[in-house]
Amino acid sequence: MKESVVLYPAPGMGHVISMVELGKLILRHHNHQFSITILITTGSFDTTATTSYINHISRTNPSITFHHFPSISVSLDASPNRSRMAIAFEFTRLNDPNVRHALQAISETSTIRALVIDFFCTSALHVASDFNIPTYYFFTSGAAVLAAFLYFPTIHNQTTKSFKDLTTTHLHFPGLTPIRASDMPHPILDRGDQAYHDMLYFASHLPKSKGIIVNTFDSLEPKVLQAIAEGICIPDAPTPPVYYIGPLIANDRTGEGGDGGGSPGLSNCLSWLDAQPSRSVVFLCFGSWGTFSAAQVKEIAIGLEKSGHRFLWVVRNPSTDGNIDLFSAAEDPDLDALLPEGFLDRTQGRGLVIKSWAPQVAVLSRESVGGFVTHCGWNSVLEAVCAGVPMVAWPLYAEQHMNKAILVEDMKLAMPMEHSNDNGFVSSTEVNNRVRELMDSEEGRALRRRSQEMKESAIAAWSEFGSSMAALTELAQSWKRG
Repeated sequence: MKESVVLYPAPGMGHVISMVELGKLILRHHNHQFSITILITTGSFDTTATTSYINHISRTNPSITFHHFPSISVSLDASPNRSRMAIAFEFTRLNDPNVRHALQAISETSTIRALVIDFFCTSALHVASDFNIPTYYFFTSGAAVLAAFLYFPTIHNQTTKSFKDLTTTHLHFPGLTPIRASDMPHPILDRGDQAYHDMLYFASHLPKSKGIIVNTFDSLEPKVLQAIAEGICIPDAPTPPVYYIGPLIANDRTGEGGDGGGSPGLSNCLSWLDAQPSRSVVFLCFGSWGTFSAAQVKEIAIGLEKSGHRFLWVVRNPSTDGNIDLFSAAEDPDLDALLPEGFLDRTQGRGLVIKSWAPQVAVLSRESVGGFVTHCGWNSVLEAVCAGVPMVAWPLYAEQHMNKAILVEDMKLAMPMEHSNDNGFVSSTEVNNRVRELMDSEEGRALRRRSQEMKESAIAAWSEFGSSMAALTELAQSWKRG
């Protein structure tokens, strides 16, 4: 019988891409040992973009097999006690019978050496245990956030209040700089939201896994790695083996090529960058789901114009209700209606605005890019690290406020974008000042030097005797041993 590793991502493009990249990594280094099957949910969270991406991967990576579940539908109507995050957890729980059937079917032709799950898919732990299949988590945030979740059950027992109400409280986690309670990952801010309890369930089951695979590398987060290794993040149970196999980044996020699938506009953005002076362009991009109000978009435009610096700015359609939907695709924005009158004409030549998406890895690798204003999503952080580009941290959702604190205080790879009010609004003056500081000041130059050093460390992690290469080898050996 052939030996197989089964990967189970949560619904949503970002989750699927991360698992595909992990599958590619395993096949790149251990293709003679394991086949890869990825379980795909279908139903309420389907998008055409995700379907297109999976079809592309199927064509270009025939060694990866996709097993599609029967469709399941849930109501996507959120409420104060049932956020979209909670609905996603509910959706994956409803798929547990599909997981059981899939593992049964795959087991008839393969020996399943491991099931690797996303945190949303924690309920599948019990399904896999019925088959005596070792289950691992693939944790796609950094080790700092992992440490916080390992310690989360301990913090939960120390207070009865919601983190969102502890406005002046700092939480202390092993190996981390103190974190403001209100900067904790969005799903666990409110104890009244079912998602809080879903995340607590996930955190309490981390120690019950066979191991945790993390997309980071040793020299990026040394203090946190030491705290996890010492076992102090889980005071009342053994810490499972942790494998740091990063930086793992997707070289093309659409699956259609590094220039964005041949789109003339996206190809032109790379050509435009190639025509700019070295380290002269600030790149602004806020992830696949990062949206602002129309007023905030105008404020950013005014700040960029004031700064006088060259810029490449990805603009998405503004949010209408102030909420970010992590599971749906948005339409392209109307730039003429959204940006200040005459902005595009006045900044023509030194600035370029593109709609909705950019080939971020390709952009960051351009010689002309000297700074990155980012939402602090972990994939984006790693992409900037691998390119040696310093950052301005402007977090929006999920665990990004924690990432900002780590980037600014511990890693010294970013400077913070400061809010003008409690609603997170940033003034044009702050945008102007931060862009100038990043691109012109001594602090900006120090960040650039530090970023270049970390780029070299990232390369070293995947060298022949690097830490991440060793971790992947150890992981594969543990699967072979069973």
